[in-house]
Amino acid sequence: MLSVLAIDDEPDLLDIVKHFLERYGDMKVETTRTTTEALNLVSKKEYDAIILDYFMPEINGIDFLRILRAKGDTTPIIIFTGVGREHAAIEALNNGADFFLQKGDDPTTQFRELAHMIKQAQDRRLVGRSPGTSRKILADVMSFSMEAMFGIDREGIVIAWNTAMADLSGVNAKVIIGRGDHEYAVPFFGRKVPMLVDLVFATDAELSAHNYNIVSRDKEEVTAWTRVVRPDNSELTLWMRAMPVHDGKGAFIGAIGSVRDITDLAGTALKSTISAPQSGSVPPDSPSTLAQGGLFDRITGKAKVAYRQGVRLCYKEGKPEEALQYFDKATEIDPGLAYAWKDRGDCLKQLGKFEESQKSFERALELSPKDEEFLYDYGEVLETIGILRRENKILDSAIHSFSMVTELSPNNANAWNHIGICAREIGREDESRNAFERARSIIRVKKDRMFQRRRDAIL
Repeated sequence: MLSVLAIDDEPDLLDIVKHFLERYGDMKVETTRTTTEALNLVSKKEYDAIILDYFMPEINGIDFLRILRAKGDTTPIIIFTGVGREHAAIEALNNGADFFLQKGDDPTTQFRELAHMIKQAQDRRLVGRSPGTSRKILADVMSFSMEAMFGIDREGIVIAWNTAMADLSGVNAKVIIGRGDHEYAVPFFGRKVPMLVDLVFATDAELSAHNYNIVSRDKEEVTAWTRVVRPDNSELTLWMRAMPVHDGKGAFIGAIGSVRDITDLAGTALKSTISAPQSGSVPPDSPSTLAQGGLFDRITGKAKVAYRQGVRLCYKEGKPEEALQYFDKATEIDPGLAYAWKDRGDCLKQLGKFEESQKSFERALELSPKDEEFLYDYGEVLETIGILRRENKILDSAIHSFSMVTELSPNNANAWNHIGICAREIGREDESRNAFERARSIIRVKKDRMFQRRRDAIL
């Protein structure tokens, strides 16, 4: 009879695991609700397998796993968790877990799978983990993910391709798994080229040479986006994330990548970053010469003249970088000119300078905190940053900004749609559905109301 230690902070789940494995798995199960107590137990007794939750108080599951492996403990460990994202699987794999199983809605199936994993892990214990285990962990976690994901081995052969990836690419897993030579790039680029997953160890300069714009780096994970011009001249803006995968001994075995088409979500702002022209000549009345005028310039309306010139350059002639010079001029002459700060933020957004854009919008809102147009545009830049960085806190702030717009104007269907998009990105499906339905109902009864933009009136 196999001895098993189950570690989870949910007592009801521990009772079910113990009951099922002892009754149907021919195992003796001990349980504990803390990893601190678990460390004490494993120091006194050997177990044939350990079932471990990912999120635990005091010492989380991954840290517990690291501690055991650092001590040379090779007890098979199954990560059994409600966390279905790939980060959990990668961490589990990199730190020596034997299996990864997500808690699901069908307890009978998942507990049978759990019992099977324990027996498999025990059978492998004497000969070490088989090479296929790493692939299985990746494939299992991808199957639960709503994000389009795939994995390649160190030779560039596709070893995992989830359903979301099949839907996005139009390529079935059965067709692509086992293929190499960058064939997985064809559905997106129209040709065989290295994707971010192939460049996971590349420097920033090397990524830039491949037209990738880096969003962030976190340890070995890199997030970036790129603009793709396909052979049929259609254009896509693709957001990608990639991270290397190692076995329990630290050897590189492959990489995992995810892809999203954010062409519609990000609009034209990202495209202009790649094709943005270099800075042109500074206008004769550049910001460096403006402070001399001071109060006189404000009184004589020079700030507003500069502002209108910026509006013309940015929105009529499509020259955001030149327009920025005039918005800077206007805000230096008159720091209280809220619309100049707002349109300055819009220019920065078009240039892909999202953090600077955010600060400019925030300055506009300090001056006019309940301006519907300011709140809407601020929500848009927060939405873009949140999507690119996958930061729920920023997306939540975007929802708050759009919600303030709907309080001022309940029939602004676009604002409701943005709330739906942000809520969906966070995973708040009910809120997302309600927001989309509200937008649809407004449009159905033809009551959609969008504020008139000041820049449109000027143009």
